[in-house]
Amino acid sequence: MSPTTPPELRWVSPADDSIDAAMAIEGLVRVRSLFQMRRPLPLDDDLVAATRQVALRSFRPGLDDGAFLRVNNRAFEWHPEQGGWTTEDLASHMAEPWFDPDGFLVHESDGVVDGFCWTKVHPATDSDPAMGEIYVIAADPSTHGTGLGRALTVEGLEHLARAGLKVGMLYVEHDNLPAVRLYERLGFTVDHVHAAYAQSSDSLDGGR
Repeated sequence: MSPTTPPELRWVSPADDSIDAAMAIEGLVRVRSLFQMRRPLPLDDDLVAATRQVALRSFRPGLDDGAFLRVNNRAFEWHPEQGGWTTEDLASHMAEPWFDPDGFLVHESDGVVDGFCWTKVHPATDSDPAMGEIYVIAADPSTHGTGLGRALTVEGLEHLARAGLKVGMLYVEHDNLPAVRLYERLGFTVDHVHAAYAQSSDSLDGGR
């Protein structure tokens, strides 16, 4: 998911050691790093064939809200922005002009939602091609070890490729090693790093 900006954080992209040094002059230290990872689309046939096949359907606004929030908040209990979403949080995202329920893919087991892959399309810019983002993706913790997370990612990328996108993209916490390794196995590489900076404790207490 694209990084948001709480008032106490300053996000910089791309970030590297030279940016860290410049921020340190202002009394700011890096407190969080997100990898933006990319891969070409479409996926290779052998990669798709090696992935669990699942049936997904489009999200139904109003009908699926509660099920989404249950899975989302269980899966992202630890996450500073994505955890603890409310119906108001979901509504505000669905009110964005880019929202497309057909790109919000939902998985059910025995009629109960247990995973989703929410995609987003970014138009081309002067510096980047049009890209399809895996915006938010989660499998309920009860599905751990079933391959659902990989399957959701692959289905999301397949959806974006069918829409004509040639580049897939996502954001992931740099220290979420299981997720990073999964995405690397799916052919993603790190394009650049987003970093959040906050006032250091030394600068807050005058350097004592």
